[in-house]
Amino acid sequence: MGPGSDAAFIAFAGDRRIAGGDLREVARAAKEALDRDRDASILVFDVRTSAPIDIDFSGTSADVLARLPELRSGPVANAEVAQPSSRGPGRPKLGVVAREVTLLPRHWEWLAKQRGGASVALRKLVEEARRESEASDRVREAQEAAYRFMSAMAGNRPKYEDAIRALFAGDFPRFEKSIAEWPADVRDHAKTLAAAAFERMVAPDSSASQKVLEGREDSE
Repeated sequence: MGPGSDAAFIAFAGDRRIAGGDLREVARAAKEALDRDRDASILVFDVRTSAPIDIDFSGTSADVLARLPELRSGPVANAEVAQPSSRGPGRPKLGVVAREVTLLPRHWEWLAKQRGGASVALRKLVEEARRESEASDRVREAQEAAYRFMSAMAGNRPKYEDAIRALFAGDFPRFEKSIAEWPADVRDHAKTLAAAAFERMVAPDSSASQKVLEGREDSE
């Protein structure tokens, strides 16, 4: 199951995908796999970001489920939303969150002159920036998710470096060829994660892949 499916998390036992779904479903399947084979290497990922999920599999299945962290896939999962204790008379309930913003004096002067004040002007600027960067953000997020997964599951596989370079360069034929001999489940999930990176490369940055690979070599 990929990022576009209902699965929020995915589990692998070695090179084999064993579960996809919500965290409880995935943790239960992973625990069952471990009970069958104590030497199994289990990795659980957030489907959207490929962030690894740390799960304590000791004890019974009930113990494992009781200890699960409260996680949801998506940007809301990590958002710190302030919940006001009360709302002033007439104040619209818009879900607005108050946080500190640091600007130079000239920025505050410009914002103060805008219709609706600084808050309205800032919200308009943010929405405009979001629209303009939506495509490039989608590419970057897909690259990062695919890279995290590939590094964890295929870092020692043949043509790994070629696959990373192709990923960041937006070269799908080269990417597909580089991962062709990888285990099927690893290969297929990597392709699913990377799909958005090849839909529309707004600003291909081959130097990004070089930096990634240089950092990997330095750590070895």
